[in-house]
Amino acid sequence: MHQTLLSVFCPATIANLSCGFDVLGLALEGVGDRMTVRLSGHEGVRITRITGGELPMEAEKNVAGVAAMALLEASGYQGGVEIEIEKHILPGSGIGSSAASAAGAVWALNQLLGNPFSLPELVSFAVAGEALASGTPHADNVAPALYGGITLIRGYDPLDIARVHCPLLLHAVVLHPQIELKTSDSRSILKRNITLQQGIRQWGNVGGLITGLFTEDYGLISRSLEDVVIEPVRSLLIPGFAEMRESALRAGALGFGISGSGPSVFALCRGAQVARETEEALKQSYESMGIPFKTFSSPVNQQGVRPWKNEP
Repeated sequence: MHQTLLSVFCPATIANLSCGFDVLGLALEGVGDRMTVRLSGHEGVRITRITGGELPMEAEKNVAGVAAMALLEASGYQGGVEIEIEKHILPGSGIGSSAASAAGAVWALNQLLGNPFSLPELVSFAVAGEALASGTPHADNVAPALYGGITLIRGYDPLDIARVHCPLLLHAVVLHPQIELKTSDSRSILKRNITLQQGIRQWGNVGGLITGLFTEDYGLISRSLEDVVIEPVRSLLIPGFAEMRESALRAGALGFGISGSGPSVFALCRGAQVARETEEALKQSYESMGIPFKTFSSPVNQQGVRPWKNEP
């Protein structure tokens, strides 16, 4: 019998990875949303239920709805779709809340329709949803959410995505201050031009990070996790950023930076033990700020969106 309903786990993601603004992203394990997509006899896309966040029920105003509509239009499917969204990634948290919704919707719908579209095509549909959320059609969150692991967006016109080798020991630690920082606002403060010197340094870091990941050279990874373009501006919006960086590096983290547009910050670590020690150091550093926060450590999710099977 043809499957008409599917529940999926949609992972949180870290975009940019310091030096790779709008081109690098990483999928997280154990942190993500649950979405249920159902084929129906009604035409178009309907959002039937949302829990865990205050998001629009109108499909054309919801990133999952917009992404699903883009796929439906390309597929020629004559029926409709109903979507339930169970949010565990807070909107505006900087770990890919909107991307999880968009990626989950298109991946599940593609499965129900018999997989007519490739992963790059699914990314292009999900990007339509991301554009609604941030005002810019960026793919650095939706690509790792769909592909799993670490992804590089080599180009946007046309969309060209490469999966980057990810060392198995690589772990991420995230601290999320319980404040909302909208991607559209965080992008609005960025400078439109950079100096040639900044560009050269940033390109060297991107190349060094990719090389370090493929060769599992943790020293090179560490030296390359530097952002001389975006972080100096955005870090001003995150209370305690400098202190957290110092604490993370002292605990042994390979590098520290802003997750996506913030306010979440992240550290990459070699191994689970260093990740646990880094997480504890960040907690101790941030407790004096008087701002509620959450932390978690996670290996890299190598699969991306997947069917829901007793997920955390």
